[in-house]
Amino acid sequence: METRRLELLLELSRLGSMREVADELGVTTSTVSQQIAALARETGAALVEPDGRRVRLTPAGRRLADHAVTILAAVDAARLDLDPGSEPSGTVRVAGFATAIRRSLMPVLAELAASHPDVRLLIREHEPFEAYEMLARDDVELALTYDYDLAPAAFDRTLVATPLWAAPWSLGVPAGSAVGGDARAVFREFAGHDWVVNSRNTADEDVARTLASLAGFEPSVTHRVDSLDLVRELIRAGLGVGLLPADQPPGDGLELLPLRDPDVSLRAYAVTRRGRADWPPLALVLDRLTTIRLRSMG
Repeated sequence: METRRLELLLELSRLGSMREVADELGVTTSTVSQQIAALARETGAALVEPDGRRVRLTPAGRRLADHAVTILAAVDAARLDLDPGSEPSGTVRVAGFATAIRRSLMPVLAELAASHPDVRLLIREHEPFEAYEMLARDDVELALTYDYDLAPAAFDRTLVATPLWAAPWSLGVPAGSAVGGDARAVFREFAGHDWVVNSRNTADEDVARTLASLAGFEPSVTHRVDSLDLVRELIRAGLGVGLLPADQPPGDGLELLPLRDPDVSLRAYAVTRRGRADWPPLALVLDRLTTIRLRSMG
């Protein structure tokens, strides 16, 4: 099989349109169609089927596209091994949560712009479950995700997760509500309050319910919002309490109560599909993310 045909099939799996593949790679739509047809003859399997005015990959086509990622990555790696002076190039698509994009990815963007201008990053802000779905569909090559130590994520065996950093979380309450003691005692003081949790992910709600259970009550979850800034505003307005990062200034009208015994930490990860991390542009980005992690630890 020609690697060029595999590349066209892989792009078709990502873009879903022969016209978009042609535009992306600078060829004609007819060329894309002919090359995909030739690849189907080589494999002896139907790779695409009509889908309205577009086409979609058959199950065999999707399996071959999965193999194409590994094959093309291996070819790139071999070229780099034979020509150490060659530079990685390509577009790495990333789905991640906002804090990791700011804290981990933005420094990588600035560094790559100077050192590897042929490596581009396309960034999408998503919660972990959305990012995992995008990885499974090959819509992205890299996911920046998180869990909490009190609500650990169960990673699928098809994924590889690299720890990036951990950050302590606290309980955000209106100013003047100072409470001491362990996490159970802190939570118990707010058993009668409304609670604010994330609208797009259940992890922080799971943590809140776990600690509330340890403190002997069930929290009244009233507000569900995605923006941490909005969580802060709701707490300042006296509309509830909720979990917030301990390493970010709370601002006026808000107080952060430390959670100890048990502590609460958010843990960030760089996640790829197994076997994909050797693709040179992705390997470069992962290396830079790891370097930033080591710098922060030092």
